Amino acid sequence: MITSYAVSILVSYLLLWATYQVFLHPLRKFPGPVVAKLSDIYSGIHTYKKCLHLTTWKNHRRYGSVVRQGPNKLVFSSVTALRDIYKNDRTTKPEAYMALGPGLTAYNIFTAVDRQLHRARRQLIGQVITDRSMRVFEPTMIKHVDIFVRNLLCESQSSNPVDMSKQTRKLGLDLAALLGFGYELRLQTNNENQFIQTVLDTGTWTSNIFLHFPLARQLRLGPLFMFSLLGIRPKYLALMETMITSRMAEPKDAKHDLYSFVADALATESSGLRQSDLWAEGNLFLSAAGDTVKTALSSTFFYLSRNPKAYQKLAAEIRSAFTSGNEIVGTGVAGCSYLRACIDEAIRISPPAAGILWRDLAPDDDKNQPFIVDGHVIPRGTIVGLNTYSLHHNEDYFPDSFSYDPERWLDSSDYLPETKRIMRDAFAPFSIGPRGCAGKAMAYLETSLVLAKTMWYFDFEASPGELGEVGAGKVGAEDGRQRRSEFQLYDIFNMAHDGPCLNFRVRGDFWKDL
Repeated sequence: MITSYAVSILVSYLLLWATYQVFLHPLRKFPGPVVAKLSDIYSGIHTYKKCLHLTTWKNHRRYGSVVRQGPNKLVFSSVTALRDIYKNDRTTKPEAYMALGPGLTAYNIFTAVDRQLHRARRQLIGQVITDRSMRVFEPTMIKHVDIFVRNLLCESQSSNPVDMSKQTRKLGLDLAALLGFGYELRLQTNNENQFIQTVLDTGTWTSNIFLHFPLARQLRLGPLFMFSLLGIRPKYLALMETMITSRMAEPKDAKHDLYSFVADALATESSGLRQSDLWAEGNLFLSAAGDTVKTALSSTFFYLSRNPKAYQKLAAEIRSAFTSGNEIVGTGVAGCSYLRACIDEAIRISPPAAGILWRDLAPDDDKNQPFIVDGHVIPRGTIVGLNTYSLHHNEDYFPDSFSYDPERWLDSSDYLPETKRIMRDAFAPFSIGPRGCAGKAMAYLETSLVLAKTMWYFDFEASPGELGEVGAGKVGAEDGRQRRSEFQLYDIFNMAHDGPCLNFRVRGDFWKDL
């Protein structure tokens, strides 16, 4: 009898609670999936499946430009919302961002909720990824880009297909470790530290689940998702410690890297290295600086290999702008407008950060001022964000949005001036505002150098047979993954992906310079 009463009370409570969430909640007027109105488990499930960006895009197509995608969450897909949320001094990141780095006890530049802390950290750490800093680091970058190109040469001589996601990631992480702490990971030339990629993938995926479904972290479900790392996570922590402590043993100015800028400002010993500010920033830097570029490069290679007109036009630009591979440097590629257009179009269709960057009103915000996003008054306690993938595939901003058309970014294109203005306003692969990606200059320089040098020394095409389809959508697949012409992304906060698999052929005798 007591049990039946308890069950009845519980059922009644749940019905009342669900009724409130759907019909009486301050966000009741905003459309969205019923399950999402009841629990963040909706986003948690789709994050677990690595498809939240696609699910959100489908929700925008169904419900409109604003969707209630959590009990207290609204996600948008408009240019106005982009500005209202991210170019707004009143917003900050919610506490859930501490999930991005399980076990961290110190905020880093990416997770900092306090606006003053973020501003100070960005001014400090941003120094190493400015245009000026990149000019100093460029010879090191070119040295490692040349290793990348020589690896392509070896594969071309053996007629082996190359998985560009794997190759570009090794390059990106090598450069991130060098720019962070002057450390040689040697992923492009040695297998010893390859395990780091598995740790970063699984760790970032788990963190993303916690970000969108915080209850999973409160329930301590991390070991469930990270079980596969039991044998190698200690190796990763030891490698990070070696990377940092070996650099700390050198003079601060021994190398041009992150450490040389932050050594005097970040706490490193007060509570142990692994709980320090330096550890938090270094751990973030390795992933953020290493993984963003791999998506930009892999997607651009994918679209060029499937769009002959764009491929030929870019090849003509690169091969007429330079007379030798040694001339391909930062100042030279900066003048290649079609190269930049090819990159921008690739990261528009397949953005390196395609998901949702959540924001909240700062705790010290003036409560007497209404918070308005895209014309909607947002109730206090609501977390808001914009889905970059939805924005970049909004047909109001980008006509024929799934077509690879670098011409849309050229001043000489046939698009109307107003259409060009709207497209540029809606283009946000690195986000915008004070929290926008500080590594934009590094990403463009690295991506441009790799593409230009590759096009100078080689011709390439999609590998024959099934290998050539790696990275592409499949006809009949779930909605959002059925386009064979689209490079497929898997949302783990950064983007995971496979391919494209390409075959390379040397161009004349230019390879002898290598």
